Amino acid sequence: MTVQQVQRYPLYIRGEWVETREWIPVKNKYTGDVIAEVGRAERHQVEEAVTRAEETFRKSSLTPFQRSEILLAASRLAEERRETLELSLVREVGKTRKDARGEMDRVINTLRLSAEEAKRISGEMVPLHATPGSENRTGWAIRVPRGVIGAITPFNYPWLLNVHKVAPAIASGNTVVLKPSSETPLAAFQLVTLLEEAGLPPGHVQVITGSGREAGEWLLRDKRIALYTFTGSAEVGQRIKEASGLRPVTLELGNNSPNLVHEDADLDLAARQIAARSFHNAGQACIAVQRILVHEKRLEAFMDRFLRRVDGLKVGDPEDPETDVGPMISEREAERAEAWVEEAIAGGAEALRRGKRQGALLPPVVLVQTTPEMKVNNREVFAPVVTVTPYRTLEEAFELANDSDYGLQAGIFTSSLNVAMRASRELEYGGVIINDVSTYRNDVMPYGGTKNSGLGKEGPRYTIEEMTELRMVVFNL
Repeated sequence: MTVQQVQRYPLYIRGEWVETREWIPVKNKYTGDVIAEVGRAERHQVEEAVTRAEETFRKSSLTPFQRSEILLAASRLAEERRETLELSLVREVGKTRKDARGEMDRVINTLRLSAEEAKRISGEMVPLHATPGSENRTGWAIRVPRGVIGAITPFNYPWLLNVHKVAPAIASGNTVVLKPSSETPLAAFQLVTLLEEAGLPPGHVQVITGSGREAGEWLLRDKRIALYTFTGSAEVGQRIKEASGLRPVTLELGNNSPNLVHEDADLDLAARQIAARSFHNAGQACIAVQRILVHEKRLEAFMDRFLRRVDGLKVGDPEDPETDVGPMISEREAERAEAWVEEAIAGGAEALRRGKRQGALLPPVVLVQTTPEMKVNNREVFAPVVTVTPYRTLEEAFELANDSDYGLQAGIFTSSLNVAMRASRELEYGGVIINDVSTYRNDVMPYGGTKNSGLGKEGPRYTIEEMTELRMVVFNL
């Protein structure tokens, strides 16, 4: 019997593959088979990665045009290899073919957007001469890169979220130490391989792998990191904020997205969009639909349409092109979500739809008669679970939607311009999506939340603003 060779990925530091003493298995999230192993970084290796990133930053002579060309070349390579990269996402993350295709579309676009922004970084003239006594002075503010960026990414969109941090960092002249999730680290190694082939010189991006409690903490303690950018849980985000001191951070954290269906909504549109986007990526998205708020006059008609579409979703093997809902990241996470559902039912909720969990595969769950204090409402469920709550007035709907520690994105379906404008002002979220779900994200837009959903904005142009600082230049003529 032949034992299949499992591919190993050492650490990637200054363009070299650095072996480690211990290895972390990476599993196919549907079959459970080990598909690869990645190195477990030791403290001295994390320090070495930061050292090499800092040295490269000091010596780098890449021009904005060169940085742009490298990112454009990487986008073309990603386009050429997208089938292989999509299949890797399906196996590494458990994404369906449909979701993997959508992620790679956005990856390619974000690389292109970052390439464009590399040539647009500019400052502004400051009218110093307008102040009495400074008539002979002229000045301007320029944007300069911060230095070494410490980037920590989660499991749910490994290619896309790596690119959202790494590509703008390169575009703006920074260097990066990237620590991907140990659950889905392969995308990070695929990314640096593409960038290397695209012409990025060694040292601009390092990849270290290991647990957040070890590698993540070592990265966090290193004072040479100029800015930390993190996507993940609010608990870890708070830890990063507390430990970073005066250094800037960008934090993209959790949400329990509300989606309102008002009495004047197009119910066919609302049911179609909400059913399609509540359970994609097995509900594991920061802006996934979680709380559905429906005007009581339209509740029955909406639920009829919505449940028919939920019933039409195919659950199972993510490699099957027809599958709509694949496995969660692990059986442990599926068990956790299932426990929250059972807790809600024990507290009086009713499950209108709920299939039997099989390992990490949790079929869509639709709950009604829930209460605000239940975990499925007041915390980020991060699973294919939604709750449906009726409301009487728009004021009540806004109050329910805003009754959250989070504030990333919200959606509302309405045919009234006045209602839409009120929602844009009164919903306490970083993004308010009209006549679409909270899950809508165009990678060009400023993406980020309020309250416990984080600090700062992503989207290439806005990330570059976070990763650069204004420097004032004054001439006394």
